[in-house]
Amino acid sequence: MTALRAETADAGRAPAASDNEQVADMLREMAALLAAQGDNPYRAAAYRRAADTVAALPHSVRETFEREGIAGLDTLPAIGAGIAAAIGEMLSRGRWSRLDRLRGDGDADAVFRTIPGVGPELARRLHEALGVDTLEALEVAAHDGRLDQAPRLGARRAAAIRAALTDMLDRGRALRRGAARPTSAQEPPIEWLLDVDRDYRAAAQAGNLPKIAPRRFNPTGEAWLPVLHTQRGDWHFTALFSNTARAHELDHVHDWVVLYGEDKDHAERQYTVVTPAAGTLAGRRVVRGREADCRAWYAAH
Repeated sequence: MTALRAETADAGRAPAASDNEQVADMLREMAALLAAQGDNPYRAAAYRRAADTVAALPHSVRETFEREGIAGLDTLPAIGAGIAAAIGEMLSRGRWSRLDRLRGDGDADAVFRTIPGVGPELARRLHEALGVDTLEALEVAAHDGRLDQAPRLGARRAAAIRAALTDMLDRGRALRRGAARPTSAQEPPIEWLLDVDRDYRAAAQAGNLPKIAPRRFNPTGEAWLPVLHTQRGDWHFTALFSNTARAHELDHVHDWVVLYGEDKDHAERQYTVVTPAAGTLAGRRVVRGREADCRAWYAAH
């Protein structure tokens, strides 16, 4: 995806698309992808209405963003808190991680390499060990103890990554005023995660889900990766098989399922569901990082 950029008035060169046009195009593309992938039609319609609002603005959406932050975007017609945060990400980072994901363009290794001191090998290990693919999800892991438990990392290296990551995101949040630091306090019930995982795998096996063509590990460009959008209570979930190097290496692509959960406040959480081969939960579906919840749930059921 081309990064958002300012218009140019260079002689002899056509002006670049305005921020408004590029943001509106991304919102419309998201609406089209959600519709094609069977998501709730009201969600797709919300993105289309937001795109129309941005395209019709008499001024640059970036002006509103830089002057008033996400709160200012939230006051625009048909743009709520979730879409306002998405537009803030587009304007401050030049891309939109959720759109990349549904396009099949997600690349966690490349995202993590933007952290000072994190090279290609460490980026790959962080992605594989923690099962996260966004800076925000990595920040949650850095503050809830999972980063410190990553293999072959060490306390000093973990602390350095945590500090660099916090500095990066805090600078972005200062620009996006109002974007709060994520916490692990709000989590969906474990039974919802296991239920979405079960529905996804059953529908994928039956061939009942739309498929996307991931960019990584897919030299033929085949659309093979099933995607599910579903709702549980106030949570919206997107489910995909894990398309990581480690999943391919261990032949677990069709066992490891990545769930992206968006709560009512539009904060996103990421979970990976696997089938352990050993231990007290061997042979059962387990949400990484929430093993204790899984044990309690299986004991009760």
